[in-house]
Amino acid sequence: MFREEVEAFMRRFQSDLCEALERCDGGATFSTDTWKHEEEGGGISRVIQGGNVLEKGGVNFSAVRGQLSPQFLKMLEMPDANYFATGVSVVLHPHSPMVPITHMNVRYFEAGNGQAWFGGGIDLTPIYVNPEQAREFHRLMKEVCDRHHPTYYAEFKKWADDYFYNQHREETRGVGGIFFDRLMATDEISIADRLAFVHDVAYAFAPFYTRIMNENRDLPYGEREKQWQLMRRGRYVEFNLVYDRGTKFGLHTKGRIESILMSLPTLASWQYNFTPEPGSLEAQTQQYLKKDIDWLNVQ
Repeated sequence: MFREEVEAFMRRFQSDLCEALERCDGGATFSTDTWKHEEEGGGISRVIQGGNVLEKGGVNFSAVRGQLSPQFLKMLEMPDANYFATGVSVVLHPHSPMVPITHMNVRYFEAGNGQAWFGGGIDLTPIYVNPEQAREFHRLMKEVCDRHHPTYYAEFKKWADDYFYNQHREETRGVGGIFFDRLMATDEISIADRLAFVHDVAYAFAPFYTRIMNENRDLPYGEREKQWQLMRRGRYVEFNLVYDRGTKFGLHTKGRIESILMSLPTLASWQYNFTPEPGSLEAQTQQYLKKDIDWLNVQ
């Protein structure tokens, strides 16, 4: 069945990604924590802590079945309370403020009435925005999208800008990326074609992010940069707890709380009414935290 094919892909991707991240970090390995869902199914949480580069990171796989509550059924606009969901969710928090936080996920849903779709995406959250690296990241995302459909990048880049946005701060979480959801089969695009796209998104992640890890891991920084990192992590926490649909889905479907909240950093901070000094690197980064920046041509 197609469901089993997708689940097998998700399991394989989790394993391959953990191996690539361990090789790059060189100082820690992922722990493995297998859990069962209270209705049916479960997952494998893979967590790395105290590495050479990665302070904390998670690469979580799940495949669960159950019934959604009426409240969450309405929020997700699901056509049927019965569901099957499988996916891999990744969040990486480096020690160094010079190495960006990153998030990616790929997921597959089936409703009880037979409707099925994919979702996912990748986004990058630099503590200090490097325009060249942001440009290369978006070029890669466009390249992956263009292999499958000429409109994907523009649509999914816009979706990421709108989704990874702290509305109460009026700022984006980082430099965006791509985000997509409800990718169903159509008359022109089969569900197998959707899976091929999701596969390419997933396997584009490790080569790019490990390159950024290696380029930035030895850049110098001091206490000022660490304090800015803690504040930017605080904004990351705000988004994940207030807006992130994956977090809400896990909580409302009685998922494993430690796995759901592995996306949060070990340390974060909130300073009252902090304003970066004019002309500082922190102020420059703040200026990039806006929607609709043309990252392909940013200088």
